Amino acid sequence: MKTLLLALAASAALLAQQPARTYTGVITDTMCGADHSHMGVKPDEKCVRDCVKSGGGRWKYALLDGKKMYVLSDQQTPEKYAARKVRVTGVLYEKTGVLKVDRIEAAQ
Repeated sequence: MKTLLLALAASAALLAQQPARTYTGVITDTMCGADHSHMGVKPDEKCVRDCVKSGGGRWKYALLDGKKMYVLSDQQTPEKYAARKVRVTGVLYEKTGVLKVDRIEAAQ
């Protein structure tokens, strides 16, 4: 029994330690996603920042990879990359859609 519990604990620890990966996409907000035109705020980078600031915590910075949108765990660094293409290195938690950010850098 003790061996079984230790094996289960070790398996759970290995599953929890997902490797960091790099995701490429555009920094957006969870309200607008890919389309900022309905807000009437130009340019898009201003719209992204304004939505996050005025959302009262409801809207977050996110990475849009063209298909999916991932909420970023770091809600400060993305501000300077609003509406820009970036590479985010981190761990994606599939169930929650949260990307735990280790690093964000501009992409070419």
